[in-house]
Amino acid sequence: MRYARAALAALGLAAIGYAVVGAAGDRDVVPARHAGFLATVLVLHDGVLLPAIIAVGVLVHFLVPPPYRATVQSALLATAAVTVVALPLVLGYGRIADNPSALPRDYAYGLLTVLAVVWLAAAVALLVRAARRR
Repeated sequence: MRYARAALAALGLAAIGYAVVGAAGDRDVVPARHAGFLATVLVLHDGVLLPAIIAVGVLVHFLVPPPYRATVQSALLATAAVTVVALPLVLGYGRIADNPSALPRDYAYGLLTVLAVVWLAAAVALLVRAARRR
């Protein structure tokens, strides 16, 4: 396991080095803009997203009984993953006014449908677990 981690770390560092060398040789790359983007992502992640996730985790820990906690956490994780993937489509990024075939579906309805299925499955799992505990 130790060698696998070292190999993965070496591959990651090699990929980072390749990207930095490629960006340094590209005339279209503006380092100040990239640094600003990375700083913004870092601040938003560490200042907004991470505290919100920790707060939800604390709430789940205190509000959900231990036998049901894993199911609720799994549903929350699936909700977050599906929302992150679907949000650009729901917001319409890439939609072109004169091309109706670009993003032709009702993605908000699709997202809500998937989330409803996730939480319905979680509710069924919670009910089955509650019935078995009795």
